[in-house]
Amino acid sequence: MAAMKRAQSEPNLLGLEEELTCSICLGIFSVPVTVPCGHNFCNSCLEQTWADQVRDFSCPQCRTTFPDRPQLRKNTVLCRVVEQLHGCGTGEGKEDDEREEEEREAAAPIYCDSCLQAAATQTCLTCMASFCPEHLRPHYDSPAFRDHQLCPPVRDLQQRKCPQHNKLFEFFCNQHSRCICSLCLLSHKLCHASPLQEAKDKTEAALKKKLAELHSQSERSVQAMNSVKTIQSQAAETAARKRDLLRAEFLEIKALIEEKENQALKVVMEEEKKVCNKFDYVYKVLGNKKNEIQSLRDQIEMALTEGDDVLFLKRAAALQRTSIKEAFVPVIEMDHNMIHAVYQSAINLKDVVKLAVNTSMDKRMDAKPPAVRTKPPSVPSTNKPVVKKKLAADLRTHKEKISHSPKIPVPEETDTQDKKNPVKPAPNVGASGTGASNAATAARVKELINSFLKRPRAELLQYAAVIMLDFNTAHNRVALSERYTKMSVSDTLLNYNHHPQRFTDCPQVLGFQSFKSGIHYWEVELQQNNFCGIGICYGSMERQGPDSRLGRNSSSWCIEWFNSKISAWHNDVEKCLPNTKATKIGVLLHCDGGFVLFLTVEEKLNLIYKFKAQFTEAVYPAFWLFSSGAVLSLCQMKP
Repeated sequence: MAAMKRAQSEPNLLGLEEELTCSICLGIFSVPVTVPCGHNFCNSCLEQTWADQVRDFSCPQCRTTFPDRPQLRKNTVLCRVVEQLHGCGTGEGKEDDEREEEEREAAAPIYCDSCLQAAATQTCLTCMASFCPEHLRPHYDSPAFRDHQLCPPVRDLQQRKCPQHNKLFEFFCNQHSRCICSLCLLSHKLCHASPLQEAKDKTEAALKKKLAELHSQSERSVQAMNSVKTIQSQAAETAARKRDLLRAEFLEIKALIEEKENQALKVVMEEEKKVCNKFDYVYKVLGNKKNEIQSLRDQIEMALTEGDDVLFLKRAAALQRTSIKEAFVPVIEMDHNMIHAVYQSAINLKDVVKLAVNTSMDKRMDAKPPAVRTKPPSVPSTNKPVVKKKLAADLRTHKEKISHSPKIPVPEETDTQDKKNPVKPAPNVGASGTGASNAATAARVKELINSFLKRPRAELLQYAAVIMLDFNTAHNRVALSERYTKMSVSDTLLNYNHHPQRFTDCPQVLGFQSFKSGIHYWEVELQQNNFCGIGICYGSMERQGPDSRLGRNSSSWCIEWFNSKISAWHNDVEKCLPNTKATKIGVLLHCDGGFVLFLTVEEKLNLIYKFKAQFTEAVYPAFWLFSSGAVLSLCQMKP
């Protein structure tokens, strides 16, 4: 069955079977070797054929004679063809065949070279022949064989002779790594040659030394593997402990957020319950009123059926004196301010969480990788109350104000003079160097501003910032709508809840987002540009008093529309500007470059005014409204 499959899969190889047949054993080649004349034979067949010959070795096929025994080399190409013919696609079959061939040869007895029948007991290296006990007797009895060297039976005596000089190998050339005879010493006189036994002892010692080194290397490899396994298990244990700690912390955070959620929902549900109870009471009163009216109707209908005139008049007089008041439905409304405050607190909490998460991610990306510790630091349990208090404080606060480390004050470079709080110049350490440095900085800022002014609006949109208005900063007359992107002036006070960040004197409101670094761009649409202003300010700007108005202090910069007059304000210094009919204003803030541009958004961006300042704090978008018809809207931009 296997032969049929092999014949079907390899039909071309079967046609070569005659070419792959040994002419001695008439079988498929087994370890084929090639003689110098080009013919191929099985290695074992050729060895047996030449076993009795000492010289004049001839090819069994073409009878070509060779004076010396040829060096037989395996024909590797022919071996692969034979393997394919036998269906041995891998090298394992070849190795198995060679191993079996060697085992058969090793198990075969060595016969006496004299009688060719009895098994040999000794081999004479001088006679180069093996002898049985009977034919070995002359070597013991005759003095002529006394100097002959005897050894246990050797199978391949020809391999112990030099093929060039037909003499026994006696030396070993270390430089060429081959055995040589005494005549070969003439051609190896420059080489280091040693007797075979000495070379064997040295080589055996070297192999034993290498074996010891390999053994020590193996032990070190095992130790290294065990060490890697130990470190791996320690790392897995550390990661598992960290995961448990993280799960515990996040479960605690979730519990705090769920508690805040339950409190907010409870407030709304209690307000709903209170309003529903009022409606139920009014509904009950109206039901009683309806029953009272129905009873009076029934009495009047019965009186109309009375036939006695006296009784009718008595009943009619009593019924006419009975009066029922009109049904009154009181105005019942939910406390929208309270619900709005609860909803705003939820939005602020979401923004606080987003800010905290994004800040931690940015810090992880900017921070260098920490050094590896063998033992993870333990987290003390005393930190948990601190974390709870911190999160609880964040939950109670509507918005987290970012505090920055104090910096050395830098003089602000604006287009207006600081009249109220002039900044004192720094000591002149090196007048020429400082002046050159300031001039170079001013030139770079000017070049940077000009590069932005040349850009089209489409390129500025890549810096677009999504801005929402901060409910907690809005004045009581500033009404917010359209998801905190539109502001207007209310005719009545809105009675916002008290908040330390709320403006109390000026009808102003700030954006919720703050900017400390980078480039940011936003647009504001003016529906009526009367008595309104657009600008930026620090979060530390005053919220009360006349200094809390935009541009009237050193912490804010703005442009104002006052009737038909347009002005730029900073530090209570006004600069009148040319009138413009633009209805959309773009604001480009470059925190690192130290300037803010106010632009008209039309077919082409035109500069209204620019402020140059070294911003030392986080900057917030700011807006001022005064006229009841003034409306400002934040534009939703898409890059």
